[in-house]
Amino acid sequence: MSEVDDGVELSAEFLSSLTQLAAGEWNAITGTDYPFLRHEFLCGLEATHCTTAETGWQPCHLLLRQGETLAAVMPMYLKSHSYGEYVFDWSWADAWRQSGLDYYPKLVTAIPFTPASGPRLCHNTLLERTAAWQLAVNAVSRFADERSLSSWHMLFPSEEDSQLLLQTGMHQRTATQFHWFNDNYDCFEDFLATFNSRKRKSLKRERRRVVEQGLKMQTLVGDEITEEHWDQFYRFYQFTYAKRSGHGGYLTRAFFLETAASMGEQVVMILASHEGSPVAGALCFRSSDTLYGRYWGCEQEFDCLHFEACYYQGIDFCIANGLQRFDPGAQGEHKIQRGFRPVTTWSNHWIADPKLSAAVGDFTRREAQHTEMYKQSAAEYLPFKTTPETATNQDNR
Repeated sequence: MSEVDDGVELSAEFLSSLTQLAAGEWNAITGTDYPFLRHEFLCGLEATHCTTAETGWQPCHLLLRQGETLAAVMPMYLKSHSYGEYVFDWSWADAWRQSGLDYYPKLVTAIPFTPASGPRLCHNTLLERTAAWQLAVNAVSRFADERSLSSWHMLFPSEEDSQLLLQTGMHQRTATQFHWFNDNYDCFEDFLATFNSRKRKSLKRERRRVVEQGLKMQTLVGDEITEEHWDQFYRFYQFTYAKRSGHGGYLTRAFFLETAASMGEQVVMILASHEGSPVAGALCFRSSDTLYGRYWGCEQEFDCLHFEACYYQGIDFCIANGLQRFDPGAQGEHKIQRGFRPVTTWSNHWIADPKLSAAVGDFTRREAQHTEMYKQSAAEYLPFKTTPETATNQDNR
């Protein structure tokens, strides 16, 4: 496929494996600050058998070239199910079946198993942002038409990119997550000082309860994480997934020992031990300004340990390292009373069938109204003192 942009022919290529492109070429376009777009991360998911045709995540990454020059890249997958996406479309699949059509396979642009917002289409300086998106939409929609695919879904792009996709004709969905923001705190006590008295006492009680149970917390970064630590964490991860969903999780042992371990200082592991033995852990990734909470697991249940490992230790890390935001993952209204503010997340959707596309468009417009009402309602339960400054800060999130 090819198009002409300012007199230069652009060609689209779809890779069935990221091993077909050198890490240096991909990373030169994406950069390496956002950890989930790094070649090492995405290619590692393939190499450790997490994203394959057998798991329902067949790589189908988009490259745009200007002549011989790589101009833009975008992760993409052929999906045979809707697991591991965190933007729920099961009802859409039912509607397709009722219409006598196949919903799967579909195309998904996303970071597998990772509901973290961030860049999705990355391009060089020769391509203007709006033009890059239009070229990508044209290339992907043609690719989908040629293969009779039902749809293409862009999950967790930035708001700016989502608005550009809306202008190209893709439908837009919104949802709500809960993120922590660093308002120049010097320590955790500074953060707690913004709480009303009752909520502040409650959070202190939770942290104190962890200490009273004899739990010791340890934060490890990069090379401080040994193979033994990775094995312990994988055991926690599997145990918790099996307890919650009946299977051992989407990620393999090799992913943690090889891919995650190769990410250097961008990996942060929080371990809890009791009487000298590790009992639980939380795994995060970081960029220059954001901490992303990703995976949690435990072998023994302790009161308030999940909150300590997955939230409070992460806040401590952000404050100590000057990170401005902590994205702890999808869902979880219990985060609100712990100082995580409701924020909007975005997704965009191209639907091949005109009649079903119209129905999806109507659904997303009505859903957006409910999402905004929910976000505003959730903000009313934040634990902060009610002051003009606090209200202004909340409105600007």
